[in-house]
Amino acid sequence: MPKHTLFVCKSCHMSDEEPLDNQHKDGIRLLAQLNTLSREKCPSSQLDIKPVGCMWACDHGCVAAISSPKKPTYLIVDLRPDESAPALLELMELYISNNKGGIPYEKIRELLQPDTFVQIPPILIEENAE
Repeated sequence: MPKHTLFVCKSCHMSDEEPLDNQHKDGIRLLAQLNTLSREKCPSSQLDIKPVGCMWACDHGCVAAISSPKKPTYLIVDLRPDESAPALLELMELYISNNKGGIPYEKIRELLQPDTFVQIPPILIEENAE
């Protein structure tokens, strides 16, 4: 069974000000919360949480993407680092449990309330292509 990946931008920071020396960027905080919660609440061999250096959405707070082969990819921005981890993991559970990866628009809005999110169609590879 293919892995499902939750990519998290570790360089995201919602404030215009750089964090103090002893503070982590918001993306690092979100990533730490996701790793802790996933070990406690949804230890799935199908879920892989990966940090990403930058996802080029710096004006949009914390950014994450969920992806898997033959399923659509979802890009979610404007995530709150101290509040979004449980909802992201619930979204991942829905994504993993659906064979085609479809998540209803309303469910994303209900769980995460992001200002912006995008669904990117899957790349379909013909098995019998020459």
